[in-house]
Amino acid sequence: MKRIYLDYAATTPVHPDVVQEMLPYFHQYFGNPSSIYSIGQEAREGVENARTQIASLIGALPDEIVFTGGGSEADNYAFSGLAFDNNVKGNHFITSSIEHHAVLETTHFLKERGFEVTYLPVDKYGLVDPDDVQIALKPGTIMVSVMHANNEIGTIEPIAEIARITRQAGVLFHTDAVQTVGHIPVDVNELGVDLLSVSAHKLYGPKGVGALYIRKGVKLVPFIRGGQQERGRRAGTENVAGIVGFGKAATIAQAEMVEEARRLTVLRDKLADGLLSGIEDIQINGHSQQKLPNNVNVSINFVEGESLCLNLDLDGICASTGSACSSSSAEPSHVLTAIGVQPPLLHGSLRFTLGKWTTEDDIHHTIDSLSRVVGKLRAMSPLLKRKKG
Repeated sequence: MKRIYLDYAATTPVHPDVVQEMLPYFHQYFGNPSSIYSIGQEAREGVENARTQIASLIGALPDEIVFTGGGSEADNYAFSGLAFDNNVKGNHFITSSIEHHAVLETTHFLKERGFEVTYLPVDKYGLVDPDDVQIALKPGTIMVSVMHANNEIGTIEPIAEIARITRQAGVLFHTDAVQTVGHIPVDVNELGVDLLSVSAHKLYGPKGVGALYIRKGVKLVPFIRGGQQERGRRAGTENVAGIVGFGKAATIAQAEMVEEARRLTVLRDKLADGLLSGIEDIQINGHSQQKLPNNVNVSINFVEGESLCLNLDLDGICASTGSACSSSSAEPSHVLTAIGVQPPLLHGSLRFTLGKWTTEDDIHHTIDSLSRVVGKLRAMSPLLKRKKG
């Protein structure tokens, strides 16, 4: 059976060229990059080359890039690095109600320790209103954090507009750009952000490595303490092979993402149109235009999302019911709840995310397969029977 992977927002396969770039750093250039002898300095050269590659991808300076253990750590560092700095005046954070759990759980942690957090609402498309940011600002606001694009519904937020508001107020602005970097053009200067999180495994790099962009002049207290790695900002011997792979993935993305985004947008729209025309009582979630080129989030009435996923898997298709970090939860998606999706549509939602190896045949097969699965499940659905009765 052919496997069709349509969950690229959860993780991506490592690009073969990335694997090849990483291999020498496991056995040839294996030294500790903090060591002063040649084997260590060869490893250091790989790390610094990758730092330059990632900086180039987002329009940053190399020394503004701090490597982390992933996107979640980068998000945590952005908040904790300010919250626990005794020189920072204020105790108020602003974020959106549809952030990734790496942000939401961090803000819940901070609230339990006396910090104040404002959670901004979103409209039916998942967009934050910049006017709401302006209203929420107060003298004690430390930072605003709004994700660049939502991982479940793909809506791209008005980051540059929000940044103009925060800059005028003298408040730092962080964005979780895990879903956008490497997929659409991201320039930290055009966006106007002070902090930006990114993860390698979302752009065909290895798992377990990410980065936080920290604009020059912004001071964060270390999130992980110990040695002086990452200029004293993140202790611990660097994951050299992972960082090198991250850098290679960034270079490939920079060369290919514009054309790849065009290709995926065509496939995305074919999938959305095919589902809308082939299945009754469904809706596509998120913004129709201001959206990632690879994301289709659909809610289907009279069926349950987990059953849809399991049946699609039997047909060789990998999709998800939402964020990979929360799909094991029985609770409905906080993102779909925030945009006003009503029960039972909340529980009948699927996320398809396309990627480098998605083909047009995959799209056609997915449309046909999901139509069959929905028909089968609806034939057993007590909700549909009650409606007809």
